[in-house]
Amino acid sequence: MDLRRWTGAALEAYRQWAAGYGPVEPHPALVVSEERFAEAFAELADRLRDNYPFFHPRYAGQMLKPPHPAAIAGYLAAMQVNPNNHALDGGPATAAMEKEVVAQLATMFGYGEHLGHLTTSGTNANLEALYVARETHPDLGVAYSADSHYTHARMCRLLGIAGHAVPTDSGGRMDLAALEELLAGGRVGTVVLTAGTTGLGAVDRVHEALALRERYGVRLHVDAAYGGFFTLLAGTEGIPAEPWRAIAGCDSVVVDPHKHALQPYGCGAILFRDPAVGRFYKHDSPYTYFTSDELHLGEISLECSRAGAAAAALWLTFRLLPPTPDGLGAVLRPGRRAAVRWASLLAASDVLAPYQQPELDIVTYLPRLAEPTLSAIDKASADIMERGMSDVDDPVYLATYAVTGEALRERGHPVTVDAPRGRILRSVLMKPESEAYLDRLHARVEGLATP
Repeated sequence: MDLRRWTGAALEAYRQWAAGYGPVEPHPALVVSEERFAEAFAELADRLRDNYPFFHPRYAGQMLKPPHPAAIAGYLAAMQVNPNNHALDGGPATAAMEKEVVAQLATMFGYGEHLGHLTTSGTNANLEALYVARETHPDLGVAYSADSHYTHARMCRLLGIAGHAVPTDSGGRMDLAALEELLAGGRVGTVVLTAGTTGLGAVDRVHEALALRERYGVRLHVDAAYGGFFTLLAGTEGIPAEPWRAIAGCDSVVVDPHKHALQPYGCGAILFRDPAVGRFYKHDSPYTYFTSDELHLGEISLECSRAGAAAAALWLTFRLLPPTPDGLGAVLRPGRRAAVRWASLLAASDVLAPYQQPELDIVTYLPRLAEPTLSAIDKASADIMERGMSDVDDPVYLATYAVTGEALRERGHPVTVDAPRGRILRSVLMKPESEAYLDRLHARVEGLATP
């Protein structure tokens, strides 16, 4: 796919559309010379070189990768119009696209009738879910796993509700026995289950938690910001189907298309199974909702201005790579296979060991040391990462993950605990190109770990 061709087509489509309204001379205050622009743009291009190569499989650090060319072209085409998907008069075309892609996401998770919209991030999407949770279960707290995203504790503080961190098991999943003990105290009205923790890629047992909802009357919210699109692979690639199928029975779910759906930042989404929760968003505006009797997206959102271009980018991407097993699912499979295979290579390595078996496409691992103290593992892991990133000729970009000595021992790693926490290594293989690059990546990291 020739991106230059389609970005050019996006510019031309806007030119033709705008020409239909008659010529407009730009105001002199907006005009800059080609020379000044060239100088400023050259400086921008130079400064942008100070980035890690997120597009390349040698970057195996955080959950970052470039958007698909379709998303870039779609975003550019709509960005020139600059629609605002708050009210229908701010972006009628992109508001319609947003409703279409949200319906596709709802279908992906097994929701029928639903209420939902795009957001600028998973953080904002989770905030909305917890806001509705507070309104439906006033004066009750929220439970989330100790390995869930830190946004839940922050959003609970923001909303003025009690947050309860639930211990995790040896796989990084919420301990449901500990959760039930907490629920029995009657202080919790909402449980946040995570489908793909950002640290380990662990998937909580959503299907088993459904019974607790019936028993204790709690609301179930699923934070699938990172892992949500892996529902497309449920029952294949060694991914159990049950937790993903159970999302259809939960009250709300969050997913971030700017992670595995190839979108630019920021594009999150919140979906509610019961459209009646829209009553909690009810508000009025003296100048906004007047062009249509249809539902304006701003009437079901805590955010106001939102880029309609994000909806256009996702819409065009879904036209080419829909959220189906054969569409986006085909993009996710190579990263999942690479993660599983790397875990096998690490298990056979003399210098590296897998921390635990990956559930999705996140791999965690640590150096094998003759005298494995937690502080020594921490130092060796940081050294491997730093030397890999600083190598000018053959760089490799990794990340670290902080663990306790108890967590290491639970996973079968003998360690002398001489510090509260220590760093191990962590890699995200979310680019499908990682599969073909894996042998080189493994050899490079092994070389860095070899004394």
